[in-house]
Amino acid sequence: MEEFVKVAETTEVQSGKMKKVTVDDKDILVANVEGTYYAIGNKCTHFGGDLSKGSLSGKIVKCPLHGTQYDVTTGTVEAGPAKKPEPKFEVKVEGKNILVKKA
Repeated sequence: MEEFVKVAETTEVQSGKMKKVTVDDKDILVANVEGTYYAIGNKCTHFGGDLSKGSLSGKIVKCPLHGTQYDVTTGTVEAGPAKKPEPKFEVKVEGKNILVKKA
């Protein structure tokens, strides 16, 4: 059975913004790209930077420590120094609730 957990409300993550949430002790970054919500791991795979403290431009989040860029829609690394992608989490919206699937 697929289990989703509420992590935020849509009013908390406006278009072009992101928010760090925690599900089962995992820090997850929820990003709103033009009205669609995505979720990837929040800890940079290079040096553990907090991606929610970085910047979001379109669908690219930039780590505040060393500038690694991740595509929030897929978790892939778009520019290093990190080489390992972020885990991606399934997201759904029910009414005003943003839900993330437990890993």
